[in-house]
Amino acid sequence: MSTLTWTDELALQHPQMDATHEEFVDLLAAAEAALAGPEDALLAAFDALVEHTVGHFGQEDRWMAASGFAPENCHAFQHQAVLGVMQECARRARGENTENGQPDFEPLRLAVGELAIWFPQHAQQMDAALAQHLDSVGFDPATGQCARPLETADAISGCGGSSCS
Repeated sequence: MSTLTWTDELALQHPQMDATHEEFVDLLAAAEAALAGPEDALLAAFDALVEHTVGHFGQEDRWMAASGFAPENCHAFQHQAVLGVMQECARRARGENTENGQPDFEPLRLAVGELAIWFPQHAQQMDAALAQHLDSVGFDPATGQCARPLETADAISGCGGSSCS
């Protein structure tokens, strides 16, 4: 498993998004480091990552809603799917949703590695498109307002990138 570390290649030149992404990478690295230790420490590290991700995805979803994305856009759908998998992995590690009620850490262990593969692609495609879109409509993360809002008829149902409308 290769460790994901924060690099300039992951930066999107959107300070608030970059700070949130850097925190995600750091928490994922902590979960990866915890793979070698006791299971309770691994679960605690993964729980911290899940908690961060709830806020992280929620923030981006709110930005999309405020800046002209349709409620059913594919970027928000990907957030929902990934977060759902993460939460299920944590539940199974607690022994919830398992056949015998015993903890099953294998899905969580796999998820740590898969998230390290998934995140750079998501950030460099969907989040980069979101950052560009936010700039194009003059979105202010502090107020949640757009200087140049889109018309309702122009709601974005894709990820906001040129290859996904």
